Amino acid sequence: MLTHRQVRNKIISFWEKQNHKETPQISLVPQGDSTTLFTGSGMQPLVPYLLGEIHPLGTRIFNIQRCLRAMDIEEIGDNRHTTSFEMFGNWSLGDYFKKEQLRYFFTLLTDPNEGIGLDPHKLYVSIFEGNKDIPKDTESIEIWKLLFQEKGIVAKEGERIFSYDVKKNWWSRAGAPENMPIGEPGGPDSEVFFDFGIEHKFHENSQYKNEKCHPNCDCGRFVEIGNNVFMQYIKISADKFKELPQKNVDFGGGFERLIASVNNMPDIFLTDLYIDIIKTIEKSTNKSYSDPRYQASMRIITDHIKASVFLIYDGVIPSNKEQGYVLRRLLRRASVKMKFLSGSMDGLIEIGNGVLKTYEGIYFDIEKDGPHIKQIIADEIARFSKSLDHGLKIIEKMDSIDGKSAFDLYQSYGFPFELTEELFKEKNIIISKNDFEIEFNKHKSLSKTTSSGMFKGGLADNSEQTTKYHTATHLLHQALYDILGNEVRQEGSNITGERLRFDFKTNIKPTQDQLKEIESVINSKISLALPVTFKLLPKEEAEKINAKSFFKEKYPDTVKVYYIGNDINNAYSKEFCGGPHVSNTKDIGSLTIKKFEKIGSNLFRIYAQ
Repeated sequence: MLTHRQVRNKIISFWEKQNHKETPQISLVPQGDSTTLFTGSGMQPLVPYLLGEIHPLGTRIFNIQRCLRAMDIEEIGDNRHTTSFEMFGNWSLGDYFKKEQLRYFFTLLTDPNEGIGLDPHKLYVSIFEGNKDIPKDTESIEIWKLLFQEKGIVAKEGERIFSYDVKKNWWSRAGAPENMPIGEPGGPDSEVFFDFGIEHKFHENSQYKNEKCHPNCDCGRFVEIGNNVFMQYIKISADKFKELPQKNVDFGGGFERLIASVNNMPDIFLTDLYIDIIKTIEKSTNKSYSDPRYQASMRIITDHIKASVFLIYDGVIPSNKEQGYVLRRLLRRASVKMKFLSGSMDGLIEIGNGVLKTYEGIYFDIEKDGPHIKQIIADEIARFSKSLDHGLKIIEKMDSIDGKSAFDLYQSYGFPFELTEELFKEKNIIISKNDFEIEFNKHKSLSKTTSSGMFKGGLADNSEQTTKYHTATHLLHQALYDILGNEVRQEGSNITGERLRFDFKTNIKPTQDQLKEIESVINSKISLALPVTFKLLPKEEAEKINAKSFFKEKYPDTVKVYYIGNDINNAYSKEFCGGPHVSNTKDIGSLTIKKFEKIGSNLFRIYAQ
């Protein structure tokens, strides 16, 4: 068996040997991107470079990126889905294309020395079947046939190579080709699946028992472990595409699923990425994970506490808004599942410690990061405990209940249907689960509709107004230093087309007079019509000229520094940043601080327009 640390090192070593540079991870909370709450894929911070911007590390890059997808929290509980996960990826920015990429990935998967040594007989692939506008990806078919042939395997279409439509094997930011605006790039993709050899459809209760098993079915036999996106085309009219002169490769793979495949373990929660956490739950609840009655709850607790630990590490605190709301929801849902299993929520802190232990030295320093993370979890559980007790008292007084009331208990106090159902069974009252699900699905549909803009994949809104606000945050950051002193530390930013939000830490709360002075400094720099330019510099050189950086981010050896002024050495503002920016401060117009508030211990937030 290979551990997640061994596989991690093999991935890094492999891509370095192929002359790829590792691009550092970004925070789970993207800075300055109003279109998404979280980093949901490894390619998210690389969109500008896939669209043509020059990457400071060159044309061959890779990384392993922590991600979080919160839209389907309610779906967690099976053997392979999680909200928190890592993606390993590599990118070719106008360098190599299909032939090289598919061979690279196949080698990484199957070579026992250079890669991780998966059995090629257990691998299946998919390609784009084509449509009226785009031809079938026959090039990828021929490459796959050759690669499998070199392993002594005859790869036939319909047996090892499967073709699917635009829903499965096409990528663009807008989805299907017909939805793409003119000028938008996109292309076919080719996915790789690992076969665990267990057709779960044969179980008498399986919803898939009458369906044909194939790589893209959902019965659990096959799991996708990587997707090669080939950005090959650009839309030039309503129904016409042409090939891009510079073609890119965007590859992403699920790290947790890869670990499961390496160890032929269809349940990712039994791999060493999760097993310490599962064992902690077993010890705290005196229940066994091997008992099917408890597996879903234990998986939910494991996933949600892991996601919570990573969010808190990246500066999120529980609240009723945005990222804080998701964190609160994760912690409270885990708390209810814990109470359902053991009658108590006492073990959740220790479960969080299991997450820290699993990633010690990779992401966390337990002594440094542990106390703060565990305190945030403890405080939220204590807060929720009071709400939960209040809900229990309400239930004690209820003599009847319907599905809508059961949903109200879920939404107001975090009671899952199973817990409400169990409590009312003691009163010999049966609740209609169907009525509950009707209400739940109404809420879910509304939530997805209202939040769709926030979860569309991290493609930054580079509109004229957000670009102005993004540049203005540089002026605001420097003005805070000018007026409040160099102990000011940026904690995050969020930009929409309507306003900018800037979070910072300082030892003394700014006065209203100081805020007015900060606003005045910003507008004076805007009126000077200073040029906004960037330079690619070695990180050490950028630090020597005092270019500011976001302390939570890790940066490569070569960085892009945007500066505001005529000369980088004497510029008013210098920051590590990827963009986008206006070309001159006069384009910003003006900036007014609209709201100022304290959001934590020595933590403050400014809203400006």
